[in-house]
Amino acid sequence: MDSRARIVVTGMGTVNPLGLSVDAFWKAMMEGESGAAPITHFDVSGFKTRFACELKGFDPLNYIERKQAARLDSFCHYALAAAQQAVEDAQLNPANQSQAARDRMGVVFGSGIGGLQVLETQSKVLAEKGANSLSPFMIPMMIGNMAAGMIAIRYGLKGPNHGVVSACTTGNDAIRDAVMLLRQGYADVMVCGGSESPITPLGVGGFAAMRALSTRNHDPQTASRPFDANRDGFVVGEGAGALILETLSHAQSRGAKIYAEVLGFGASADAYHYAAPDPSGAGVILAMQRALQDADIAPQAVDYINMHATSTPLGDVAESNAIKQVFGDHAYALKLSATKSMTGHLLGAAGAIEAIATLLAIQYNLIPPTINGESLDPECDLDYSMGQPQTQEVTVAMSNAFGFGGHNTTVVFGRFS
Repeated sequence: MDSRARIVVTGMGTVNPLGLSVDAFWKAMMEGESGAAPITHFDVSGFKTRFACELKGFDPLNYIERKQAARLDSFCHYALAAAQQAVEDAQLNPANQSQAARDRMGVVFGSGIGGLQVLETQSKVLAEKGANSLSPFMIPMMIGNMAAGMIAIRYGLKGPNHGVVSACTTGNDAIRDAVMLLRQGYADVMVCGGSESPITPLGVGGFAAMRALSTRNHDPQTASRPFDANRDGFVVGEGAGALILETLSHAQSRGAKIYAEVLGFGASADAYHYAAPDPSGAGVILAMQRALQDADIAPQAVDYINMHATSTPLGDVAESNAIKQVFGDHAYALKLSATKSMTGHLLGAAGAIEAIATLLAIQYNLIPPTINGESLDPECDLDYSMGQPQTQEVTVAMSNAFGFGGHNTTVVFGRFS
């Protein structure tokens, strides 16, 4: 066991509201596109919020055999698609490897909610037709760990395997858990990430009832507006992101291309409120400080932060203030951005997708923009890369994720050398 083994990223994959591949996602971000549009998945008559960031043009049959697709919730469809892209990008070819090698390949893949669509449809079946009409696949379709299980089944990966459920921190927590398993010697390769499919009547209606969603129905594309004085809530999105993490020695032994290194992570709890962030930012500060400590770097070494910033009145200010507390004067030299302004908030998938955006910022030395900022909140006075991508050398970058329940996880990536 080498608790400080170097961990690198060798593959990425995503299906999200901006594109159905990593390249499409990056191109749309650099063009400042918004993934928000009127909801097409169901009749939104009578809903307070009638728009979301849906996937466009996604066909699960491009990734999954028809019979199997019918027995899985859409969050599993998205997870399998993102994982397939990542495995292919990493050129892992598990089918061509020995079982001994696959015994040391694992999966940590999470979802904040799991199979909400299946839960809704089967609840209707129960109410209208009775218990004997329920699908025998209801439970395996619905449970949140099934994405991790199905990815392992597809590739015959018998290493560590579990699902993560920590609300909007899920994606970052999957990365964190994968790093720990690799550092501790339980695996050589981990597939990790998050997936979410919450754009259903119950999902949209429930978040709207909390007053968490924007109600900017007249102009959905500008509704996700982090740091703007007129922000009124987040825009819910769907999709998945996947990363392939490996120990450096394993990646080098097979000649893998390396996108970046995972330098460290930090995690904490607000222990404050089930939904609202601690206005003091104490938990967020602790997560970032612990991430810097784990990465063994000074705050001044960080060039870019992909912020959690969801476009809520409380959260954007609390995170901005926490960054000032952790980074001091350097906070004003940092490049920051909120890619949720374009993708919307993908809940359990958000961290994984934003990790990909952060890794691409390192690869291309380009900072994704924050769009829709018309009049900045006076309490949000940092450099949020408003409107346009920013050219900036990015050697070290941080990605924040915070979730209902007070979960906070920060991951630090660095240029590999």
